[in-house]
Amino acid sequence: MLIGFAGLGRMGRPMAARLARAGHTVLAYDPGLGSAPENLTVVDDVERLAEAQLSFSMLPDGATTRDLVKHGLTRAEPGHLHVVMGTVGPALVRELAAGPVEVADAPVSGSVSMAEAGSITTMVGGTVAQFERLRPVLAAMTAAQVHTGPVGSGSAAKLAVNTVLAAVNQGVAEGLLVAEAGRLDLKVFYDVLRTSAAGAPYVGYKEEAFLSPASAGVAAPVSLIRKDLGLALDVAGQQLPGAEASRAVLDDAIAAGLGDEDMAQVLAALRLRNARA
Repeated sequence: MLIGFAGLGRMGRPMAARLARAGHTVLAYDPGLGSAPENLTVVDDVERLAEAQLSFSMLPDGATTRDLVKHGLTRAEPGHLHVVMGTVGPALVRELAAGPVEVADAPVSGSVSMAEAGSITTMVGGTVAQFERLRPVLAAMTAAQVHTGPVGSGSAAKLAVNTVLAAVNQGVAEGLLVAEAGRLDLKVFYDVLRTSAAGAPYVGYKEEAFLSPASAGVAAPVSLIRKDLGLALDVAGQQLPGAEASRAVLDDAIAAGLGDEDMAQVLAALRLRNARA
């Protein structure tokens, strides 16, 4: 199948590559692309994606996603389905779905290494027919495909998941500070944490990011999770004390110049906050 794919960042690149390895012809567009990914047909005009009957976007924000759908896909033929996989919020997805291009949303949950392994989960908002059409294609990139309801519901589910994720991230950082204050070896404590009742999968795969950030690389930057948490609070429209506390620490991290660092760097932000207290 000919498939368009916009956005070859940390998550998009391995996902598009998995589509190609599954036998699809992938027209890939990313204006910031450095090198041509293996097995992808890189195009320099976003309108080329309209040649496919199915396209995906894994873009960092709502503005670029809106521009792609409303301007880049104007030549799409009837029957073209665009799938928003970036975390942009349900309101924008529903806005785009009301336009001339057919739209569904399928944001994902998981790390870059999980995207490379194809073990991430996708939450799909759209009609039953759209879900059935998308499921075999999504299966090339993801281990689980969950139909969450009508268009926009996938984005709402993703924001709810990331609200929990931000709280877990904050909790791990604070647990490390308690362990440190109690004179525990942090590696030993992390072994305990991973095998404890609090040992969620996130705890396991973020060990290096928390304990050896210099060598761990960046999976999800502080700025990205801060953006997602802001969207989640907007959707909720009510008081969420835990999410608001997590957002405040993420704001501290950004103010400290850690916006492009991995979200585990909230630990560094908390240390800076305590040093000023």
